[in-house]
Amino acid sequence: MNREVPVSFKSRATPTAAAEVAASILRRSKLRPTLAIQLGSGFQHLLASCTVVLEIPYASLPGFAMPDVPGHLGKFVLGSVEKIPVVLLGGRSHYYEGKTMGDITFPIRVLAELGIKSILLTNAAGGINSSYRPGDFMCVTDHINFMGENPLRGAVAPGRRRFIDMTDAYNRSLRRLLQEAADQAQIRLHHGVFLAVSGPSFETPAEIRAFGLLGADAVGMSTVPETIVARQCGLKVAALACITNLAAGRNKEPLSHHEVLETGKRVAPQAAALIENFVRLYASH
Repeated sequence: MNREVPVSFKSRATPTAAAEVAASILRRSKLRPTLAIQLGSGFQHLLASCTVVLEIPYASLPGFAMPDVPGHLGKFVLGSVEKIPVVLLGGRSHYYEGKTMGDITFPIRVLAELGIKSILLTNAAGGINSSYRPGDFMCVTDHINFMGENPLRGAVAPGRRRFIDMTDAYNRSLRRLLQEAADQAQIRLHHGVFLAVSGPSFETPAEIRAFGLLGADAVGMSTVPETIVARQCGLKVAALACITNLAAGRNKEPLSHHEVLETGKRVAPQAAALIENFVRLYASH
């Protein structure tokens, strides 16, 4: 297994730099996956199922911002899951960490340059829908962006379009595969709308009531920027949320990141089984 091979050039998190970083990775391995999975809070357990070919800490990849939130390891992994070639992004940076939208979404641009065609984004989310319980999983069918920012703002990335159609942001075929994967693992899978906020403070009960009226089923602090950039880059997107807690006003206990981590740890085996099934089904379709 090839671990941490530092690159020799300096770079920033720009669309042009993404091609340079991708080229440096391609020189280190002949593996050419078409599927990538970004592992959010509660999903890092999947790394144990991966046969690693190349592992690089984000700190050794120009433009990759190191996460400073517990539950996000911060490493790029090229290998195989269920004998299927994949790229795993072990953790993500968040807008609330002070990172720019360009920082957050730079890994997605690198994936596109690597030849990735589809990506599964995962996250921890608070349950707004009254039928959701901590430990449940939700397949994202659509999103509402309440982060107050869009990653496509500013100069247009070379070779990309500025105005991106988001009608089918979350690919229907990949969503069907997620459902089939959940059925095989005998895991209940909700389908709903994900609302993204900037964080890091949790939402107020009044905000959650408002979000529910808008049609949101779950709320979190990630995923939407990555989805937007993935769609600009032509990637098919699926997103899977672990409902780690009930949102404010739906729970008698105070909200905490500790609860998020504990729930994610508890359901880690189910999360890994669901994604392993998804990878196998993806390869067979």
